[in-house]
Amino acid sequence: MTALPRGETPDPAAENHEDREDAGSDDAVGAAGAPGDDEAVQGGAEQVPASPEASSESGTAADAEASADPEAPADSADPEAPADAEAGGTPGTVAAPALSEAEIELAAQRELLERIEKRKAEKEGPIAAGTKLSGPAADLLAAVRAVESGEKAATAFFEPPSPRPTTTGPASVPAAARPRPAGQQPTPTASPEASDAVAAVLAEGGAPEALARPAAVTLGEQAAGLLREDPWQLLSVPGVRPEQADGFARALLGAECGPDDERRTAALVGWLLERAALQGHTALDASQVRAALTERAVTDPEAAVEHAVAEGVVLVFQDGLDPADAAEAEEPEGDDVDGAQDAHDEQEPVQVLLGLDRYALAEESLADGLARLVNACEKGADWTDAAAAAPSPSAAELIRTVATAGLVAHSGGESARAEPAALVAAARGLGLRALGATHSVDGRHRLATAVGDPQAAVTLRELLSGAAGPGRDTDGALALDLLVVLDAPQIDVETAAMLVESLADGTRLVLSGDPGVLGSAGAGRVFADVLAARACPQVVSRTPDPGPIGELVSGIGIGELTQVDAPGREVVIVPVRDAGEAVHRTVQLVADSVPRAIGVPSSDTQVITVGHGGSAGTKALNAALKERLNPGPGRFGGFDPGDRVVHVPAPGRAVPGSVVSADAEGLHLDCAGTPVVVPPDAVESSVRHSWALSAHQAAGMRWPAVVVVLPGDAAQGLSRPWVYTAFSRGERHLSVVHGVDQALPRAVAEIPAQERTTRLRPLLEALPTPDAS
Repeated sequence: MTALPRGETPDPAAENHEDREDAGSDDAVGAAGAPGDDEAVQGGAEQVPASPEASSESGTAADAEASADPEAPADSADPEAPADAEAGGTPGTVAAPALSEAEIELAAQRELLERIEKRKAEKEGPIAAGTKLSGPAADLLAAVRAVESGEKAATAFFEPPSPRPTTTGPASVPAAARPRPAGQQPTPTASPEASDAVAAVLAEGGAPEALARPAAVTLGEQAAGLLREDPWQLLSVPGVRPEQADGFARALLGAECGPDDERRTAALVGWLLERAALQGHTALDASQVRAALTERAVTDPEAAVEHAVAEGVVLVFQDGLDPADAAEAEEPEGDDVDGAQDAHDEQEPVQVLLGLDRYALAEESLADGLARLVNACEKGADWTDAAAAAPSPSAAELIRTVATAGLVAHSGGESARAEPAALVAAARGLGLRALGATHSVDGRHRLATAVGDPQAAVTLRELLSGAAGPGRDTDGALALDLLVVLDAPQIDVETAAMLVESLADGTRLVLSGDPGVLGSAGAGRVFADVLAARACPQVVSRTPDPGPIGELVSGIGIGELTQVDAPGREVVIVPVRDAGEAVHRTVQLVADSVPRAIGVPSSDTQVITVGHGGSAGTKALNAALKERLNPGPGRFGGFDPGDRVVHVPAPGRAVPGSVVSADAEGLHLDCAGTPVVVPPDAVESSVRHSWALSAHQAAGMRWPAVVVVLPGDAAQGLSRPWVYTAFSRGERHLSVVHGVDQALPRAVAEIPAQERTTRLRPLLEALPTPDAS
């Protein structure tokens, strides 16, 4: 294995002393005699030793935040791993699942989905006459039979429908099926009386008064009573950890408080599953949950899990069994316990999963919805001429495949995005209602440019909220014949379920993305599960990414960090010895070297680093870059007009923008031409400087030049998907501030994406194979 090209080491005397002074604090200033970036950018290529025996100059990981990116779920199955500190909340807090926009929408649709499931069950298993029916159900069956036999008219049982309004305006959409625009989503609030009552209970238990409002919002108007009856309910409040909830419970309950209290164990099980969701899992192996409970001093974790299942805190799933059967298999009763245990020991080991109902509902709804699209599509469409006019063979293959399938998975790199763009253009040319949806505003602009029509692309959020796109029909479905979703790996399972439920029968859906990039910030791995389940035709692009950056990223995708020729200084390595020097070199690159040597201004250069914390994380880098590029007192909550920022309105969403001004209404931002006002009390938790981003935040976006910073203490946070994502964000130029030595090639070769535990793949595999006709 060979290494990346490396910039030549110039004469130390060429270093710009002003850059050293402007780098920020003393710990961010490089040591005397360090190589200058400008000469590194202009220099030739030199190999970095790739031998495992080579000495490493990387530093130690002094801060856990610096070794893993907390912006999105960590690739770890450990339910005790640190949670996201930057996804819309203050550092160190856990995002409240109740605030998820997808959850709010899914909750609104839950009743409708349950009725659908009941109707499906009735079709699959007809009820025998007079069997197990009583009350209204029996009356309804009798009414149906009376109408079918002609004994009575339907109007004898039901009032005639009201006449339709004669308005000429847009057709109304049923409230149960019409998602609310994002701006109209109800904001969780709590009355002053509820907050005061909670504050009194918190004070009695020695908990900080600052938790009063979040607790009232999370637990509702009866929060004070709930906390007094079950103090461990405090664990559902964002940012509260088990040891804090235990202390609160001890203060309220005294001697009645114990580690095996069923209220405590049930709350712990739910908390573990919520933490796992922040890492991307929609379920956890029951053995992992039991092990985590043991670490929390629960003496009988098996009983604790059974109690949590019985109380409905979590659901239990077992391969080949329905949830109810799996629960019975987990809970043998009476004299059958010994016999059941013996039978269990004789059977093959079966994985038992525990999951929260919100993700179970989303995955099952998504699986059914995808199957519906596969089976309801007209498979004989003639798009021969459109395929013949396609700009590339891969685009032609994609068009032909979509003509014969309701669901298609398309994969490829950045250059392959031209293929779904060609598909959208071809479908619109045929008179179809076709649209492309992307993860970011930047992706939307690039797709619209490729299609040649600004109306042909929206962001996924705009589409679902109704802020952009074709609108919905009278049934609440999106008025589309074809929807192409780019950046599919960034879609979490709840958003995917919302999307598929919004598509009418007969609509074609194409999921397109690069399998090598980091996954979604939310729970699930929708695109990977669809690919693995082979639930639909798959089209793999044969269009390679061009140039040295494309060649480098393609090698990373197969686990090889190869040397590439970069005659135009497209790829450059800047070696550093420590985190302080890494910060100084980064500032010099962005402010001086890249603009002068490459011709890309600072405003079009993006810094990407591994973590938010640490001496060379996003916080430290942004502080140094602000001092150099837009110095100011930060009089608006730490921000000044002209600051580059990222707005995080919800976990997993990062919207780049810039600060315009501030007043009593809040901080005024310009987010890609869209004015946004962030209320004063939300600025600290939802706005960050964005000269430096994490790779998770940068996913779905590209810039003319990118500087990737790899300080020594970031080695533990590296993986092949992280490197692939970060290195592929640059269009014209990539600089790598390299301080991890051999950890980089090892990460590329040996650390693939950590699997997320989900149920979507087996659900898709269990669906009946569609009729080929």
